[in-house]
Amino acid sequence: MKQLLLLVFVTVNVLVAQAQPGYQPTKQNLEARALFQDMKFGMFIHWGASSVLGHGEWVMNNRGIRAEDYAMLQNVFNPTYFNAKEWVSIAKHAGMQYITLITRHHDGFSNFNTKQSDWNIMNTPYAKDIVKQLADECHKQGIKIFFYYSLLDWYRTDYQWETGKTGKKTGRTLKSDWPSYIKFMKAQLTELLTNYGEVSGIWFDGHWDQLDNDHDKTLQSKLNWNYEEIYSLIHQLQPACLIGNNHHLSPIAGEDFQMFEKDLPGRNTTGFGGADISALPLETCETMNDAWGFNITDRNFKTSKQLIHYLVNAAGRNANFLLNVGPKPTGMIQQEFVDTLAKLGDWMSLNGKTVIGTRGNFVNAQDWGVVTGNEKNKFVHILDKKDNNNFVFIPKYTEKVTKASLYGKGTAVTFKQMPEGLFIYLDGIKIDEIDTIIQLN
Repeated sequence: MKQLLLLVFVTVNVLVAQAQPGYQPTKQNLEARALFQDMKFGMFIHWGASSVLGHGEWVMNNRGIRAEDYAMLQNVFNPTYFNAKEWVSIAKHAGMQYITLITRHHDGFSNFNTKQSDWNIMNTPYAKDIVKQLADECHKQGIKIFFYYSLLDWYRTDYQWETGKTGKKTGRTLKSDWPSYIKFMKAQLTELLTNYGEVSGIWFDGHWDQLDNDHDKTLQSKLNWNYEEIYSLIHQLQPACLIGNNHHLSPIAGEDFQMFEKDLPGRNTTGFGGADISALPLETCETMNDAWGFNITDRNFKTSKQLIHYLVNAAGRNANFLLNVGPKPTGMIQQEFVDTLAKLGDWMSLNGKTVIGTRGNFVNAQDWGVVTGNEKNKFVHILDKKDNNNFVFIPKYTEKVTKASLYGKGTAVTFKQMPEGLFIYLDGIKIDEIDTIIQLN
């Protein structure tokens, strides 16, 4: 117990030290960070007026649609089959602990009842506040709610579109007004943090639109994003609310967790994940097919095994896994996603305690899998046993092991602890096709 308290003390001080001068996280914020690390598994929801076109959430930019033409979507977006209870229940039954919902994406369309712009869901045939319904249902079912919020805007003229890298073909000719745009964002964020109950986090995206180079690690953009006043506003309105920013760079002052887009921390297969890993809580996000928003032609669905492996690999690297769904314009989550999430839920009902509430990075990820754990137990996840050896080896594992058993079955597993590490022998152990889990005590 003394070791655990020391670890908590050191962790809190490291997290405080991670912040740059001018930002000192509150006690509520630090507690929220620890809770966030416990949750491990969440649902990302990309959805809005863009879903009507069935070509992903970037369709306005990718197809070069003028803002005045894109505005017609407001007349036809009518998700009459949307059911907040069903959405939250699907996430909860999959073992997910939180939901991150798009409140406003790069096309500028707001899924909530905002007074700052007419370009919102209240002026559609549906005319109901999606964000309010989902937030209320999350609170009811005990699921934490995070709000995604786009920093860039392809629709508004006051956004500094002249220097932006995207949204060049949307027909804007009026000169931008950056102070006006910052005022608009702060007013919308104030609405989101005062009208929807407890908000566990704000998930920013779009900083990279104003960078000279996506891989510029100096975080020097062509604009001053006014982060100090924006982040201060959020922490003032809800001190426990966490802030993350998908800028693909190292965290800056005021941010409470670090995210990695479509990559595990420490890897960079996409070009988005090259930032150094910070001491802050970590999260990785990924899609269930190739698209974030609804894409009617995208049939490249990931298997439940692939997604379970992603979840376990993230946990072994001390990161959360935020798994995306892109619902149909009708408001229904497509059946392929529902079916796969049900399979993840079946696995989580049996094995969720080896992920939820654990930490990782006890040992480096191995070619056969990872190790997760809590203050009582460690869990060895054997995901890919390629060789003919009858054992797996955990290098530099020094924590004293008194017992090893097959998780959920109690079958004793032979092990040998040596100065160079831990040998776990698999003779007589049936290798699970998804994840063979050995519990260490």
